[in-house]
Amino acid sequence: MRCRSVLIVGSLLLAVSLAGCATPRAGAAAGAPTDAGAPTDAAAPTPTPELTETLDAEAAAARAKAQAWLDAANLPPGTAPTDLRFGFMSYTGWPCGPVEELSGYWTIPDMTVVDATNWIREHPTADLITTSLGPPSDDMVIESTIVGYIPAPGAQEGIVYTLAKSGNDVAVRAEVAALTASAVCPPLPDGGQYGAPGQG
Repeated sequence: MRCRSVLIVGSLLLAVSLAGCATPRAGAAAGAPTDAGAPTDAAAPTPTPELTETLDAEAAAARAKAQAWLDAANLPPGTAPTDLRFGFMSYTGWPCGPVEELSGYWTIPDMTVVDATNWIREHPTADLITTSLGPPSDDMVIESTIVGYIPAPGAQEGIVYTLAKSGNDVAVRAEVAALTASAVCPPLPDGGQYGAPGQG
């Protein structure tokens, strides 16, 4: 009888100790109070109205710039806008921020990827400069390419065109990004530098 009491007490202690190690519910920090009515941290900073207004104005200006670049997209004659996304598998990672992003999609009829790429390289969008290192080789059967444009050397904003074969046509996606006035670029370790948009 005494052994059974010890076993029951030991089991209760084990259950209590395991309950204390249970994983918190999704979205809750470990050790965070679960009472919805618990007081919040009064010391947490809250943005001032002036700061919020400034950030909103910066975002609006960046979005307007991105929209202007998208509207100025220079593509071969006969290009038609489309709602189709064509299953593009890659994307451009814009490392700096805050940043405003937009995208556009088109089809270029009866053209090869190489010819469409060369046309876009030779016809800049707006006043942007290309980051393309050179034309694609005519000797290769190329299924997809990327052409980038930026406003100035070293910029981490602009427009990146991705071109892909789609039957007898070429599908085009434009990824557009414009930085806000207060945007920053996280430093890279060991003095590394960011590659230009559109260079992979």
